[in-house]
Amino acid sequence: MGIPLLDTILGVVTGPIDKLIVDKDKKAEFIHQIEMEILRTGMAQMEVNREEAKHPSVFVAGWRPFIGWVCGFALMWHFMGADIFSWLRLAFFPDMPAPPALSGTETLVTVLMSMLGLGGLRTIEKLKGVSREKWRE
Repeated sequence: MGIPLLDTILGVVTGPIDKLIVDKDKKAEFIHQIEMEILRTGMAQMEVNREEAKHPSVFVAGWRPFIGWVCGFALMWHFMGADIFSWLRLAFFPDMPAPPALSGTETLVTVLMSMLGLGGLRTIEKLKGVSREKWRE
């Protein structure tokens, strides 16, 4: 079908279906019904996301920007800030102990890449003229 998550779910479901339903037409119809139900669930989640994004409160609609700022700051600290801080510490305070090393870079990069994907979708929304400013009019 082309949607990786859908293909994974169908792969798990179709194994037993091959043994339970022998008729090819009924099997194809059943798999099609499962696909449609999964896609309906995804569409319902998209509707919830749309309504959440319309909300004027920053506590409801502002979690994505918050995660973006946190990820951006953490990435900046990890790749630039910590090195600059260590250099300044060694240059001016050589007796000061080193701060503890931070871990979790893989998780940080995964979340950040996911957020950048969402940012790309947001850019497409703005280019198509369906940005938040248009919704409030």
